[in-house]
Amino acid sequence: MSQAVLEVFKVVATKARPALKNFVYYAKVELVPPKISDIPAIRTGINNLISSAKNKRYLQLTVREAWLNTLVGIEIYCWFFVGECIGKRHLIGYNV
Repeated sequence: MSQAVLEVFKVVATKARPALKNFVYYAKVELVPPKISDIPAIRTGINNLISSAKNKRYLQLTVREAWLNTLVGIEIYCWFFVGECIGKRHLIGYNV
């Protein structure tokens, strides 16, 4: 029995190695905090976002772009909700 489990483990480890390698590569690139040199680009992006909202450029979005923006907003809200649940350690209400 243990020999069969060991063989299955070896096969799973062999199959998962490329995906894990790819995950680690992107995690090192995408999950780092911003550097000090990135702050001007962030500030420019926020200013562009504010100016496009003032000029009502959101009215010129395609349906696909609007749908993708909606999905990103929903994802951000869901991650906020998950973080709140983890922080308070309960699904409903705070333990007062």
